[in-house]
Amino acid sequence: MSYTSPYELKSPLYYLLIALALLVLCGGLLAVHEMESQGHIITGMNNQVVWGMPHVFAIFLIVAASGVLNVSSIGSVFNKPDYKARSPLAGLLSIAMLGGGLMVLMLDLGRPDRIIVAATNYNPTSVFAWNIVLYSGMFATVFVYLWTMMERRMYPWSKAAGLAVFVWRFVLTTGTGLIFAFLVARQAYASAILPPMFIILSFAWGFAVFYLAQSAIYAWNGKTLEAHVQKRMSRLMGVFVIGALYLVATYHLTNLYFARQTAFEHFILLDGGVYPQLFWLGYIVIGNLLPLLLIFHPSLGKTKSVVGASLAIILGAFALLYVFIIGGQAFPLDIFPGFETSSAFGDGVIASYRPSVFEVLLGLGSLAAAFLITAIGIRVLNFVPREVPQKVEHH
Repeated sequence: MSYTSPYELKSPLYYLLIALALLVLCGGLLAVHEMESQGHIITGMNNQVVWGMPHVFAIFLIVAASGVLNVSSIGSVFNKPDYKARSPLAGLLSIAMLGGGLMVLMLDLGRPDRIIVAATNYNPTSVFAWNIVLYSGMFATVFVYLWTMMERRMYPWSKAAGLAVFVWRFVLTTGTGLIFAFLVARQAYASAILPPMFIILSFAWGFAVFYLAQSAIYAWNGKTLEAHVQKRMSRLMGVFVIGALYLVATYHLTNLYFARQTAFEHFILLDGGVYPQLFWLGYIVIGNLLPLLLIFHPSLGKTKSVVGASLAIILGAFALLYVFIIGGQAFPLDIFPGFETSSAFGDGVIASYRPSVFEVLLGLGSLAAAFLITAIGIRVLNFVPREVPQKVEHH
């Protein structure tokens, strides 16, 4: 017996978007070919800034892939029907974004074939090696979770699978934060606050991505999100934004408390050129204050306002990651506190970085890959949320 979804994506616009995504993906693959053929000299990266714009895209996609599963966890683990109806779409988005993020990490190596070395020579003392297990485990647990939700015979196992995904995504996001927390060779990192900060950031970013995807599907099919569901989701997203802002503020206040980090914080927050601008305008204003206004203002909080808030949260996420990843590498490591160091290698000098078109194309290619997986998955299988009727109280 086959199921025919009431949501059809047959208009020419759908195929046009697929074609555009394929074009962007091809542009990303062309950038990879040029970077592999000519070397990373054609990018803006250098000996000090070794993680460039592609890593900004990759970390966003991986962190958001974990956070989007919060929708599934609320439905399956905490048994909330409104969210349970959205669990399949959340699982699809997680797989799509995780796949897009890992595509960037592999193709940005310059020699993607060297991933075989990491796979066949496992180093248990490396946090990067841990993440290989975490990423593959995330794919496996989410696939099993989707199977239990979409196969009637497996449905009794959906709660257990949802709990496994709930635990695994926490571990995965912790591992992503540990990549930076264990990195003592950069002034910005090596902080125990980073793993919980990434977890809370994933909640806000993943929820924003989910709300955008859901709104696009509903708008495509002329549907309207029920008011009570829209209100619950928007308020919860606002709470996640506040929590993320609190952890980011705690991270910077902790750094300011230590004398050895004062110069770095002054650089990031005040006189670092583009980095303070992106932090205050991009992350604080656009990524936090604007979404909170759109969500909680009494005369706003409608569907279009929440869509705008979701877009602002995502833009703020990219701004924060650019400041954190690029700015953290650009600031020189204080090897000998209290002394000035200089050498032919640029020790003690703030590194300059300007992303090249190849890096931007690769990053956009990852977004295109995630979009293609999502769009085709929704078209072929039944991942569209179906509303649960509200109970009517009789008096």
